[in-house]
Amino acid sequence: MTHQLSVDGGTLAYDVAGTGPLVVLAHGMGDSRAAYRFVAPRLVAAGYRVASLDLRGCGESSADWPDYSRTAVAGDLLALVRHLGGPAVLVGHSLAGGAVTIAAAQAPDLVAGVVELAPFTRRQTTSLRDLRVARYRRGMTRLALTAALGSVTWWHWYLDLAYPTRPADWAEHLRRNADELRRPGRMRALRRMGSSSPADAGEHLGRLTRPALVVAGTLDPDWADPRAEAEAVVAAMPDGIGQVAVIEGAGHYPHTQLPDETLALLLPFLASTLAGQPRA
Repeated sequence: MTHQLSVDGGTLAYDVAGTGPLVVLAHGMGDSRAAYRFVAPRLVAAGYRVASLDLRGCGESSADWPDYSRTAVAGDLLALVRHLGGPAVLVGHSLAGGAVTIAAAQAPDLVAGVVELAPFTRRQTTSLRDLRVARYRRGMTRLALTAALGSVTWWHWYLDLAYPTRPADWAEHLRRNADELRRPGRMRALRRMGSSSPADAGEHLGRLTRPALVVAGTLDPDWADPRAEAEAVVAAMPDGIGQVAVIEGAGHYPHTQLPDETLALLLPFLASTLAGQPRA
């Protein structure tokens, strides 16, 4: 069942299932809460209350917002945790990986821990050495053309790289995604998110006080060296706060592409981070 939460600027769609400590799942740009369709039910079965959110401008959330930054998304996540009753572990993918970092730094009373999946959580730079990596070069080209042209076709060509292997419902997923992005305001949201800087998230990395798990895929086309990016994110956190996990063969969407491997990392982190939290 879809629920709606009103916040400044619009309404946010989410669903919630299960009982137990709260876990909030936040997808990346150009996607919807269906990104966690293989993960959410298994978290519920493992004893968690799981809320999956459509980010502002995505899915069933309202389309037109004044701000699509990670800071704005962090505010939405905290509003949802307050509404549902926290604390929660926040799981954020890509842009939302930066958002969960900001949320945890701003409101540690509401956030027990964060999981950043292939996160854009710090300012990006590109070197000539990076451009020698063909996977990265192709990925950045396709993302740039998506943003410049507002093109669903170029976005799906990017996804072709970002998913080195595909889930069984791949064709249906692409059809749903194309239909969604052609709705009014949705491609604009993708483009605005894509042009937003992760510097605001980077400024909060050193302020984290809650445990963090940063997950990278070895075949993620968004970085020339995904492991090095994940390690740099954790290095910017206070000592002992963060840990890196790398999934062999995963692209930019490990939770959709390789849910078993992703859950093998998530479940121990949740168990240790939410131990002792009351059931809801």
